[in-house]
Amino acid sequence: MAVKKQQQQQQPDAGDDVLNPKTAAEKLTKKKAKEEQEELSEEDQQLVAELAMIVERLKEPQTEIHRAALENLANVIRSSNSSMTSVPKPLKYLKVHYEALCELYGQWADEANRRALASILSLLGMAYDRDGKRECLRYRLLAGCADGAVAEWGHEYVRHLAMEIGLEHGARVEEEQPTEYLMEVALEAVSFFFSHNAEVDAVDLLEVLGRHELVADYATKDTFERVCRYMVSCSPLLPPPTDLGYLLTARAIYRKLGTPSQCLPLSIRLGRPDLIKEDWDSCGTRLEKAQLAFIMARQQVHMPELIEDDDEELLACMNNAGLSKHYLGLARELELLDPKAPEDIYKSHLENTSVEATLDSARHNLASTFVNAFVNAGYGTDKLMTAGDDGNEWIYKNKDMGMLSATASLGAIMLWDVEVGLNQIDKYLYTNDTSVKAGAIFAIGMLTSSVHDDTDSAKALLADYLAEDSNPALVKLAAICGLGIAYAGTGREDILDLLLPIASDTVTAVDLSSVAALSAGLICIGSGNSDVSTAILQMMMERPDSELNHKYSRFMALGLSLLYLGTQDTYDAILETLKAVTHPIGQQASVLMQACAYAGTGNVLEVQKMLHICAEHLGEKEDQLPQAFAVLGVGLVAMGEGIGAEMSLRSFDHLMHYGEAYVRRAVPLAMALVCASNPAMGVLDTLNKYSHDNDKAVASSAIFAMGIVGAGTNNARLAQQLRQLATYYHKDADLLFIVRIAQGLLHMGKGTLTVNPYHHDRSLLSHAALAGLLVPIVAMVNAEKLIMTDSHFMLYYLVRAMYPRFLITLNEDLESISASARVGQAVDAVGQVGRPKTVTGSQTHDTPVLLAHSERAELATEKYIPLTSVLEGFVILRKNPDYEDDGADAAA
Repeated sequence: MAVKKQQQQQQPDAGDDVLNPKTAAEKLTKKKAKEEQEELSEEDQQLVAELAMIVERLKEPQTEIHRAALENLANVIRSSNSSMTSVPKPLKYLKVHYEALCELYGQWADEANRRALASILSLLGMAYDRDGKRECLRYRLLAGCADGAVAEWGHEYVRHLAMEIGLEHGARVEEEQPTEYLMEVALEAVSFFFSHNAEVDAVDLLEVLGRHELVADYATKDTFERVCRYMVSCSPLLPPPTDLGYLLTARAIYRKLGTPSQCLPLSIRLGRPDLIKEDWDSCGTRLEKAQLAFIMARQQVHMPELIEDDDEELLACMNNAGLSKHYLGLARELELLDPKAPEDIYKSHLENTSVEATLDSARHNLASTFVNAFVNAGYGTDKLMTAGDDGNEWIYKNKDMGMLSATASLGAIMLWDVEVGLNQIDKYLYTNDTSVKAGAIFAIGMLTSSVHDDTDSAKALLADYLAEDSNPALVKLAAICGLGIAYAGTGREDILDLLLPIASDTVTAVDLSSVAALSAGLICIGSGNSDVSTAILQMMMERPDSELNHKYSRFMALGLSLLYLGTQDTYDAILETLKAVTHPIGQQASVLMQACAYAGTGNVLEVQKMLHICAEHLGEKEDQLPQAFAVLGVGLVAMGEGIGAEMSLRSFDHLMHYGEAYVRRAVPLAMALVCASNPAMGVLDTLNKYSHDNDKAVASSAIFAMGIVGAGTNNARLAQQLRQLATYYHKDADLLFIVRIAQGLLHMGKGTLTVNPYHHDRSLLSHAALAGLLVPIVAMVNAEKLIMTDSHFMLYYLVRAMYPRFLITLNEDLESISASARVGQAVDAVGQVGRPKTVTGSQTHDTPVLLAHSERAELATEKYIPLTSVLEGFVILRKNPDYEDDGADAAA
């Protein structure tokens, strides 16, 4: 009874609180405030009292004391010395007065006082925003932005304000309401960011507002390099057309504040010859033009029309004429001139079994031919073809198409040295043996890849073999392939006139038409040439199914796809036309074209499309090549963007577990595309696991992929894995052949070459080099029909991707000089303020030096000024006029 009576006594009080929740809330607030006050230090209690007194003054009706009280309140807030990790105490203790101050703003009439109070409320709104009403921005707009008012509360306030501007803009756009009123406060914030080393925040804010081009108005001599680096790095992560807009804006800033050598890579990425010409014309000196010519030569952008008065020296730079000389100079410095024999690479004595006894001699000799060609590429001497009795003995140790590959290997050995190479090859052009003659013709095309000579040797020598109908088909095939390799990326109309009649003639053998389509695609790579695409589409529609089933027909599809390499969404009309092709080749071409169009963009939606194709489960009778090409497409699209490339490797792991047979055999090849000449340990271990797969096709793809991933690196771990594979497959002639090829690729150029199509600090994608990788990789999808039988010469397309990974420094007379350079692991310094280090773990060398895939170089001396910010390939150094020789250099 007593308990019941007690409850009855308490009920009226509880009822009062239920009926008056406001009273209850006030009691609770006062109680909490009292508890906090008891815990506060004496200094804090004094601050709370001072703030309460200022707010009381603001509530008084006399307007003349309001101004002084507002200034006092602002000073109290500014003088706060809280730590970076806690809310400033004045803001913390003003929370209880926030509602009252908001009400005061609505009651006051004096405009100047209202603005001053709105500014304080904007700051408080940052901490006490109610229900996401963006009161920080609202009161800032009411307070105005004149005379740098946005900056009065410091950096964190402006960052929060920028965030609310972005949210407000997004909401207004969604509701289709005007947003212009936000621009004034946004530009004030941008100006503040630029003057306080926060250029990244400024770029992000303008991007949210869709006005990234305004960045060019704010960039200064001190900030432009950080801004441009950030914008260029963001470009692959943005949707079109904003991605290209970022590049255009960065280029505009470089035009205003930077150098032509900084503009040119962006003009190339944009695929705009008019901008390239603009950069060329903006050069102040001839030396600057020479530096641009070297960058263009590396990218295979050949525009001799830019060079005035037929300046031979500049033309030589653009033609890459000195490539062979400087490459051999590097080899001399590194003591690599002595030729290596295939056995030096195999190291059979380290293998556990007598491998060669079980491999038939013709296949063994063919493998040695390729190993010899890759290892001695560009050196001009070897122990099989140029030693002894003019190489005839070695050629005739091979059979049929093996003789073609053996003779063609001279093109790789003599790579880039046109004059000497032609003399070596010439004697084989007059033989009666068709295979040898075809090999010599093919070698001429390889010899002149990446370099252009004054006499246009490739066309002069190869065109005749196409004109004469009496020539054997093999000779014509070699001439067509040779022209494609020699003139890739040049867009030469005169070469197309030789190839298109063969590509479009339905009477011509399908293998000749297919390689003619491939060569035409190589020559017009990335241009979307309508004549070539029409000719290839016509061939696909008019040829009977029996011919389109030919193993070479896939190169027809690849030739068409290369026309749209890197063009993104310009292929819609062709895609519609392909739907009219009833043969499965239409679907093959469709998948390959979409993959090529977005190559290197990192476009997530395209990757998803490709993965969707890979996930389909087809019947045995259905064509599975589109699925294999979709796997390659994932690698192609993801290869240009670091995070995307890592994610693609994870996707490949899933495809390997759950994919169809053709999907599984394409997975290692796609990994090779993503990691070409970049032997990451995890990738090597994965490929090594796949190389022991029960499916022979998967194993051969994995072994070849190991060769591409390690190409030109001499990676010791990979060399050991390949030796173990040679032992493991010593009884399987086909797989042992692929192991030998991989060993040759690993030691390519004795460890001085790369096949990675990215260069210029991994910012530029060479289309011709990527095509050189794609041809053998597409052939390897059906290795048992192509590479392992009579089409092994397709491996030689790799010469298009081969390039020395050197840094050569040249003086003002364009002669090689030695300069001190630091070489180390590249550090991503994008978005960091100040002058962060760009390399780590660096070692100092004298040029010429070799650069690994993830390495970067910077000059270690102030004696010279480089004419390009990226030290890679050929770099011209100008003497620094401010440099004072302190005698140390002289002593050295």
